[in-house]
Amino acid sequence: MKSLQAWINRYQLASLLLLTVLLAVVLPLSLDIFRLNLVGKYLTYAFVAIGLVMVWGYGGVLSLGQGVFFGLGGYAMAMFLKLEASDPISTKIQSTPGIPDFMDWNQITALPALWVPFKSLPFALCAVIAVPTLLAWIVSYAMFKRRVGGVYFAIITQAVALILTVLIIGQQGYTGGVNGMTDLKTMLGWDTRTDSAKLILYYVCVALLIGAIVLCRWMQTSKFGTLLLAMRDKEDRVRFSGYDVANFRIFTFCLAAALSGIGGALFSLQVGFMSPSFVGIVPSIEMVIYAAVGGRMSLVGAVYGTLLVNAGKTYFSETFPDMWLFLMAGLFIGVTMAFPMGLAGVWESHVRPWWKGRMEAMRKRQTVAASRTGEAAPRAVPRGASIAAQPSASPAVSDGEAANTPERRLTP
Repeated sequence: MKSLQAWINRYQLASLLLLTVLLAVVLPLSLDIFRLNLVGKYLTYAFVAIGLVMVWGYGGVLSLGQGVFFGLGGYAMAMFLKLEASDPISTKIQSTPGIPDFMDWNQITALPALWVPFKSLPFALCAVIAVPTLLAWIVSYAMFKRRVGGVYFAIITQAVALILTVLIIGQQGYTGGVNGMTDLKTMLGWDTRTDSAKLILYYVCVALLIGAIVLCRWMQTSKFGTLLLAMRDKEDRVRFSGYDVANFRIFTFCLAAALSGIGGALFSLQVGFMSPSFVGIVPSIEMVIYAAVGGRMSLVGAVYGTLLVNAGKTYFSETFPDMWLFLMAGLFIGVTMAFPMGLAGVWESHVRPWWKGRMEAMRKRQTVAASRTGEAAPRAVPRGASIAAQPSASPAVSDGEAANTPERRLTP
């Protein structure tokens, strides 16, 4: 029993089970399909927050450009969906039928060679992971091999986000420009705008998110996770022990990029569009805030932080449309100042000790009650006292049995 409890605590299965019940049972039963689709959109950001827990919380490397990988994964899926929506019948009013509408507006008369492979769904799914991972490998290899880290790496990732945003907006004929890719309606003929499709996509997002948490938690509890923590705290000591710190950080950064790409692809499917507004510096910083609010050392906490921040953004923008930005800024500043380790830190420092103390007090009360019950039990009969004078709890016996019982023949 103790080994099972230790295993559950090691992999944080209790908190993961609670999160699964919340996402898979409680929210679908309590929210309408519109709000549930909003939650599904929030969960796509949680993939980025989980990756930041690995890179920033465990690896000690802060990236302020994770929106780049989120956007690349989203654009890879959006390209497939846009090509499917741009069949010759649906685009027969264009000057060149069979190509996306923004290409026709920019006087492009043939589908660019870069777009042709995205007619295949398997290729698009592979690109969702491969393209962000490849860019992450290029950036991280160039930086970590030269031991560039800390604030310099954060600034470089911001520069990458800015460059990619300018590139997407500037190449309007190939990317849709500032408007992005819209009118993404079907996937292999399946209408993704129906209520049933939104519910299915929500559960697909939840399943992939739980799988990502399990994978990252397994890596954290392995030797790899121990080395990440050691590199974060004592990088030189790990390097002198014979480990290549750069390779470990490159792998972790690529893992976070792949998770972000999956989140971007799910965003395109659930929301039905993708634009450069999810690639730039501002969304990348917001994604860091998700991990900071939830707890940069907790995978499950990062998901809660993502839900809390986005739910607050939706509530404040609907209730206080003129002041919601100021309210969100106050929320971020207040949470980070009061709880430096996020929601997970509050749980570890306040909620869990309170719960343990309460359970311990309950066990002590039960022990005291049991000891008092034991004091009220019948005392032993004094030596030489008459048995007949004492109350008997034994069953009644016949006269013949009483005559043959030695204790019955004793007299005072």
